[in-house]
Amino acid sequence: MLTAWRQRERRDGVVLKLVKYPTPPPSLDDLAQGVEQAVTPRTKVIHFCHMTYTAGQIFPVKRLCQMARRRGIQTIVDGGHTFAQFPFTAADLDCDYYGTSLHKWLTAPVGNGFLYVRKERISEVWPLFGASAELAGNIRKFETIGTYPIAIRNALSDALTFHQVIGFERKAARFRLLRERWMRRVEGLKGVRLLTSYDPAQACALGSLTIAGMSANALTDHLLRKHLVHVRARFVPGEWEGIRVTPNVFTTPDEVDAFSTGIEHAVANGV
Repeated sequence: MLTAWRQRERRDGVVLKLVKYPTPPPSLDDLAQGVEQAVTPRTKVIHFCHMTYTAGQIFPVKRLCQMARRRGIQTIVDGGHTFAQFPFTAADLDCDYYGTSLHKWLTAPVGNGFLYVRKERISEVWPLFGASAELAGNIRKFETIGTYPIAIRNALSDALTFHQVIGFERKAARFRLLRERWMRRVEGLKGVRLLTSYDPAQACALGSLTIAGMSANALTDHLLRKHLVHVRARFVPGEWEGIRVTPNVFTTPDEVDAFSTGIEHAVANGV
């Protein structure tokens, strides 16, 4: 998303302003205030994550979107990591645009996603692929992408059924249980800093940590090589580098404990 905006800077002269915040922030109020304070009379669009892919920080979407609408500013929400991870509805967002992936927490095949556009905004936005004039105000104009493999979309039915059988609330509860399990075990270890809040309003499945003086890439390699645990290195340039831990519903407590053991080993013996 940032790459797309930076191309608009080069191509069209728009100005991109990034808002920094502590990881994790003290509260959702603090997070919202930081964004609000960055708004100027020239602000046209506020684009933010529903949940960050780096540390799993949940944003106060509705508050920010309603603040923006009062000022005539459009809102784009990147929901790549939120749909089917914890429960919410369109009314809980109140944004102008929302996009998400369906291969992550819905566990549908890669290539599935969905786009929401507020109804009155549809006619204002040109699709990237050509669409007929009759579709000018129809959300379907964004689906004119030519031939695509139908099997990918057909498999959505099974993914949705699996999700509904488990239930939104039960999934979210298990995600938070697994995340808190490893966070509480490793917090307090020498050099370990948790980058994700315990506040359930600010986090769900995703959690991240950093270990002072330890390379994120070296730590991920160590965990995979020595403990058969796969995590992802994540970087926020100029601020921190760490690892992101993302157990899913099929992850067992024993597997989460294996990760915690790996962190204890890394802290005690290095990587």
